[in-house]
Amino acid sequence: MENTTQSVQTILHPVTDLTKAKDVYTALLGVAPTSDSPYYVGYEAGGQQIGLVPNSDMTGPIAYWHVPDIEAKLAEVTAAGAVAKDAPKDVGGGRLVATVTDPDGNVLGLLQDPERI
Repeated sequence: MENTTQSVQTILHPVTDLTKAKDVYTALLGVAPTSDSPYYVGYEAGGQQIGLVPNSDMTGPIAYWHVPDIEAKLAEVTAAGAVAKDAPKDVGGGRLVATVTDPDGNVLGLLQDPERI
């Protein structure tokens, strides 16, 4: 299987006050959240997934590059010099996410959606 990165389709934002952030992002995006829970609020707007993550150790927004095989892409980018930060984990419904840092310390997200049969 070719492991070509698809595109950035998901951006997660750390927030300290989920209620206030939800009001701002709902106004900005012009759509209601598609997911709304105490631990995550998600939007779908213009083909992008925008997520608000409270109580996170994230220090800024993280762009998640969608990949068909997260383990293979993780091996590829770490062999090229990235450093694994967070190992792949299932965040629900078979969706896997992981993060790495580039040589300058920037955090890059990898995301693999479950296969659709």
